Amino acid sequence: MKSHGLQAQKFQTTGNPIVVGRASGKSERTLLFYNHYDVQPPEPLDLWHSPPFQPTLRDGKLFARGVSDDKGELIARLAALDAVRSAHGGDLPCGVVFVAEGEEEVASPTIAQFVLEHKDLLRSNGSIWEGGGVDHDGCPGTALGFRGILYVELSVKTMSRDAHSGSANILPNAAWRLLRALASIKGQDERILVPGFYDQAIPPSQIDIDQLEALPGHEEQTRQEYGISAFVNGLTGLELKKSVFNNTCNIAGFDSGYHGPGVKTVIPCNASAKVDFRLVPDQDPDDILAKLRQHLDKQGFTDVQVKKMGAMWPFKSSAEDPLVLLAKSTGEEIYRKPFRIDPLAGGSSPAYAFARPLGISVINVGIGYPDSRAHAPDENIRLEDFEGGTRHLAYILDGFAGL
Repeated sequence: MKSHGLQAQKFQTTGNPIVVGRASGKSERTLLFYNHYDVQPPEPLDLWHSPPFQPTLRDGKLFARGVSDDKGELIARLAALDAVRSAHGGDLPCGVVFVAEGEEEVASPTIAQFVLEHKDLLRSNGSIWEGGGVDHDGCPGTALGFRGILYVELSVKTMSRDAHSGSANILPNAAWRLLRALASIKGQDERILVPGFYDQAIPPSQIDIDQLEALPGHEEQTRQEYGISAFVNGLTGLELKKSVFNNTCNIAGFDSGYHGPGVKTVIPCNASAKVDFRLVPDQDPDDILAKLRQHLDKQGFTDVQVKKMGAMWPFKSSAEDPLVLLAKSTGEEIYRKPFRIDPLAGGSSPAYAFARPLGISVINVGIGYPDSRAHAPDENIRLEDFEGGTRHLAYILDGFAGL
C-alpha cells in the first residue's frame, strides 16, 4: 500500500493483522475498498497443473491460489488507483480507504469489532467489496447483498473407546447417533425443521424478483459444469433463481470410524460433522444458534455438542443507491454489454460489519469470471478480465466524487 502512495498502518488483532491504507482526494467523499490476503488451502495438490503458489501464465490466464480470491483483486484496485492518480496529475478526485484483513476465509472473526473500534479511521461514503467480474456472457454486474452464515461443528461421544462391530447389537454407534441428529434438522424437501428458524427471514421483494427474472439462467451450462442432471428439488426457471433467498443447511464434512484401506470392523465411539447454515436478511446467526441448541435438546439429542465455528450476518444494499447506478453506467460504457444486478449472492461476506456501523452501501466489482475456480485447484483469472475489471474500478473511482 505504501508503494502506491497510501498512508498504511498495520493493526494487531487477536487473530491475523489488519492493514489499512488511506489517501485524501480533492473531494471530501471517500470510497472504501475491502480485500483479504488470506486464501483457501491449496489441496488437493495433485489436481493443480502448476504449483499453486507459483503464478503461472497459460493460455491467456494466470493460475495461482488467491489470484482471483482475493490477491489479484487487490492488485487490480491498486492499479486502478495509480491510473486515476496519473490521469488527475498526481491527485485523486476523492479520498480512498483500503482495508485488507487476513481471516476472511475463516468467517472474519475479528473484523466486526475492529470496525466498531476504528469507525473514524474507516469513515467513508460507499464501499467496493471483494469479488465481482463478468458472467458467462461476459456481462459485468454486481451483487447487492450477501447471505449470512452460521458455521458449527456437531459432535457426539457414545463410548469410552471404539469397539468390535460384533457388539453392534448392544453398543451405541456414534456415527448413527449423529446421523439421526442431523436428519432431525432438515427434511427431504430441504426445509429446515428447527422451530422458529424462519421467523426473521425476509422474503424477496417484487424488485428482487424482477431483478432475478432479468438475469440469464445458464442452467444447462451449470448442470454440465457440475455433472448433474437436475438441481435440488427439481428447481428450474424463476424458482431456481429465487432459491437464493432460501435458507440452506449444508453438511460440509463428516468424520467417524475407520477411513483407511481394507476392512476394519469397528463401532466408532466418536462422530463429528461440520455444518453451515446460509442465512437471508434479517436473520441473526446467534439467534439461529440458540434455536438449533433448543431443537436438539427437545429432540432428545442433549448429548450432541454444538460448537460455533464462525458467523456472518446477511446484508443487502438498495438497487437505487448512487454507487450502484455509477457502477452500472460505467460498466456498460466499458464492456459494451448490459450490467446485471443480482439482488443477493449465495455466499457470505463480512460486508455487514462495514455497512451497518458506517452507514454505507456495498457493491462488488472485480476481475473474476465463472470459471475462476476460486477455492478449487487451478484457480485463475483471465488477463482480459484483469484489464477490464481494473478499468471499471478506475472509472468508478473517477466518478465517485460527483455522486
